[in-house]
Amino acid sequence: MLGIDAVVFAVGNAKQAAHYYSTAFGMRPIAYRGPETGSREIVSYVLASGTARFVLTSVVRPETEYGEFLARHVARHGDGVIDLAIQVPDVHAAYRYATEHGAIGLRSPRETADEHGHVTRAAIATYGETRHTFVERSGYRGPYLPGYHPTQAPAAPTGPTVFHSIDHCVGNVELGRMDDWVAFYNTALGFTNMKEFIGDDIATEYSALMSKVVADGTLTVKFPINEPALGKKKSQIDEYLDFYGGAGVQHIALATDDIVTSVATMRAAGVEFLDTPDSYYDTLGQWAGDTHVPVDTLRRHRILADRDEDGYLLQIFTKPVQDRPTVFFEMIERHGSQGFGKGNFKALFEAIEREQARRGNL
Repeated sequence: MLGIDAVVFAVGNAKQAAHYYSTAFGMRPIAYRGPETGSREIVSYVLASGTARFVLTSVVRPETEYGEFLARHVARHGDGVIDLAIQVPDVHAAYRYATEHGAIGLRSPRETADEHGHVTRAAIATYGETRHTFVERSGYRGPYLPGYHPTQAPAAPTGPTVFHSIDHCVGNVELGRMDDWVAFYNTALGFTNMKEFIGDDIATEYSALMSKVVADGTLTVKFPINEPALGKKKSQIDEYLDFYGGAGVQHIALATDDIVTSVATMRAAGVEFLDTPDSYYDTLGQWAGDTHVPVDTLRRHRILADRDEDGYLLQIFTKPVQDRPTVFFEMIERHGSQGFGKGNFKALFEAIEREQARRGNL
């Protein structure tokens, strides 16, 4: 595994979604395909920030099986992630290993090429209607993939860089399926178990969930998998599964070197973040210790902090970025810690529950 190649979204209106992520997340448009480039059915905008790529795809006219799939996907799930593409050094080897160890193949390895070189891709199924496309692009120098044209947009965003890479991608699965999918990643992709959060680790007075984190051997690709747990009221995972119509990608964590500037920039562009009560910051220094950002600054921006044996991290979560209470984002700044903010779980999930209550879904 060389890293996340791209996060591919199926959306109702790719042009408007691209404008949102470019404006609010500081991403740079780098490539496009659509009717003007010979793609009569599908429109896709590719945005980049550092090594991270988002591909925003919508259907113009569903004339093929894939176009019909995209149209059905948006109708059923709303805007959501359809593909967590993974860059690998050898697609044939990755696909062969995965399918020989239980993965369902969706697309066998095939090469596409243009004047910029060639790319080999293959795809397997994972939870819900999500897929992993293996991408081998060492022989390609184009803007994204063959068939995409470079955009005519400015070469760089006007504001500061908001994030530089994808830290991890979180999936929500149905009750009782978390261990099945953990085993899938262990067996079919050779991942190992990195973290586990169960019982009181992720519980409030009203709701609970369980989570296990799988990762490749270098911790370059990290996938936490969540499932709901029994509680007095509906958990955030139950709400997601209800509104998304099944399992899928819940949130994407974006890595930044300056979370304060990132959050301030995103807020100014209209991004809404979960709120944290002042009481959280009254005792923060006692268990999170000193960070390079003063507690008063963390309080002002509602940024969370956590510490483990390896260091500390700073994090904050957006509210859902579409009409349905499904996909959202995390901004994370790491200083040694390879954790996921265990010390913040209670404060985070209470904040989510407040939003659920406002929506009438708790």
